[in-house]
Order: sequence, then structure tokens, then C-alpha cells
Amino acid sequence: MPTAKIIIVILSILTFSVAMMLAGSQSGLIVDQLPLYVLCAACGYILHWLMFLPAYVFQTERYFDLTGSASFIGAVLIALLLHPDPSPLQLLVGSLICVWAARLGWFLFGRICKSGKDQRFDEIKKQFWRFLLTWTLGGAWVFITLAAALVVLTSADQRNIDGFAVFGLALWVIGFTVEIIADAQKSRFRSADSNAGKFISSGLWAWSRHPNYFGEIVLWIGIAVIALPSLTGWQWLTLVSPLFVIVLLTRISGIPILEKSGRERWGEEAEYQHYVATTSLLIPLPPKKTA
Repeated sequence: MPTAKIIIVILSILTFSVAMMLAGSQSGLIVDQLPLYVLCAACGYILHWLMFLPAYVFQTERYFDLTGSASFIGAVLIALLLHPDPSPLQLLVGSLICVWAARLGWFLFGRICKSGKDQRFDEIKKQFWRFLLTWTLGGAWVFITLAAALVVLTSADQRNIDGFAVFGLALWVIGFTVEIIADAQKSRFRSADSNAGKFISSGLWAWSRHPNYFGEIVLWIGIAVIALPSLTGWQWLTLVSPLFVIVLLTRISGIPILEKSGRERWGEEAEYQHYVATTSLLIPLPPKKTA
């Protein structure tokens, strides 16, 4: 992509983000004449840009995922520490996000430490503007995913834990549990020498080709459900959060990339063809019966 187009994309991302920040900060707390929502939303961008500089100089992507997790946690801490009187509901939402971010960050960082690199960055990190775009997208991922949750965290309304919170929490627990189990099963499978070069089709992976992504989607839907009663006016636009996660994982960077990789590695194998034909793409379901 030409440099001019990359710069236009970056500016477009930032323009959209500013519009979302203004929408999300409606009726929210003000700290030192700045909306608390905006301060939290900017955290991801600032951390990613700060980390981009040494990452480009040393040509490494090792801390990319860890920066994302730190950004989620940082945004939550800013909200809770600057809030004059955080409610139990806000503490609950903040805790859920921090637990998820810490677990995912540690898991992804451990994975890249074992592999030594992320091959997706092999060419990107050599080009200043493409690499900067990638780190900017990391900041956008943090903010857009958090958009609805930040409405709750930066609200002046002392909302109690209600039915929406209980139902949303149940969804979060289900999604988080599925994601942890799926990641653990795949890690165990890959650690066995006898499985070298093979694809996993056991455990949750016998019911879904991407159960970890299913869990991720469900837990963020749970966060959005918790946020629903807190939304007013333009803040309803922040419900883009779960939709963004769904589109990102099913149409852009998640499933499409892994499905393509699977076809390239095992597409000619009858066992893999059978697995694809009988196993749900995303939602865990019993394997289809074949004649």
C-alpha cells in the first residue's frame, strides 16, 4: 500500500475514534475539564505509539500482544482510579476486563516467546508506515472493543448490579471458560511431539473449528449486555463493540486467516476434509453425521 494511502487510513481511524469518543463520553464524568471516557479511550493509542518506536528500531513484534493487554488494563485502571466513587458494578466490569486481558496477554506472550516471532509481521515491520498503521490498529482494537464497557466505567450514575449485570456476567463466564479450555487443549496438543504437523480435532475442537473465538465473542457480548442500561443518546453507538469483535474474528483477522492456513497445510488430506465437512465453523455443535 502506498504511503499516502496508509496515512489516509490512519487519519480515518483516528477520525472515527474521535467521533466514537465524543459519543461515548456523553453524560460521563469530567476530570480536569476532560471527559474521563476520552482519557481512557486514548490509553490504547498512546501505549501502542510509545511501544511502536522501540519495536521499529529493534525490528520486533514480540511485545505487540502484550501492549494490547496492558492497554486494556491501563484504560480500566484510569477509569477506576480517577472515578470519585466507583460502584460495585463498575468494579465488577473492570475486574472482568482485567482478568480477561491479563490471561490473554500472558498466553499470547508465552506463545510468541516459544515461537520466537509472529510471521505476520515479517514484511510489515520493515516498512515504517505499514508498521505504524499496525500499531495504530492495535490502539483502535483496544478502544473499539472497550467502547461499551467504558460507558459503564466512566458513568457518574451509581447503577446497582441488576438483572442485565447478572445475565451479562453469566455470558462472560461461559465465554471465558470456553476460551481458556480451548486454548489449553490446543497448547497441550501442540506440545506433544507425536502431534507435530497435525491439526487438532479433539476436545472442544471436535465440536467447533474455532471454539476459542466463540468464547471470545460470547464474553464480549456479555460485557455489552451489562452495559445496556447505562447507555443513553449517542452512547448507543458504542454497541459497535461486540459487533466489531464478531466482524474482526469472523471476517478479517481471525477465522479467514486460519482457515486459509489450514487449507494450505492439510487441504489435500482426506481426514482434514472430513473434519471441515463435519465440524461447525464457530458455534460448538455435535459433529455432523456422514453416510
